[in-house]
Amino acid sequence: MQKMVKKFMQTPSNPMWPSDIQLAVFDFDGVMTDNTVKVFADGSEYVEVNRSDGLGIDALRNAGMPMMVLSTEKHPVVAARCKKLQIPCHQGIGDKRSYLEAYLNEQKIDPKHVAYLGNDTNDLACLQFVGFPVVVADAHPDVLSAAKIVLKKKGGDGAVREFCDKLLAARK
Repeated sequence: MQKMVKKFMQTPSNPMWPSDIQLAVFDFDGVMTDNTVKVFADGSEYVEVNRSDGLGIDALRNAGMPMMVLSTEKHPVVAARCKKLQIPCHQGIGDKRSYLEAYLNEQKIDPKHVAYLGNDTNDLACLQFVGFPVVVADAHPDVLSAAKIVLKKKGGDGAVREFCDKLLAARK
């Protein structure tokens, strides 16, 4: 499996980052978080996020890049984080690919101009559908082969920032 990761790993001699992306789509759990949740005795939950990821998203927004979060999980923390980051949040989505396809049709965006950052098997259909599929370093093994890029950073550990920085660099 390690050889497969290296095959898709972005390197300076093989940048592979497109300059024509029209929409960046992020999964939430395992991408903006480390995929863990803390549960208190009263049943309330919390997750941790990386502040540098927010700065990367701000930079993409300032560059005029449309973005959205597409999450299977439906939880107030997802909505709260997206509100703070000023990203449209679509959550509680069981069939993410169908939802994304309908959204792209409505927005008249060709899937080949979409970058998707995911981490797990519920992202696989979207990763296979878009033109630029990217996964975090600690992505589930079943999604690695669908990715054009495997980031160096893990989910919740600056992966979103790495993704944003690379997309911005490709546009220059």
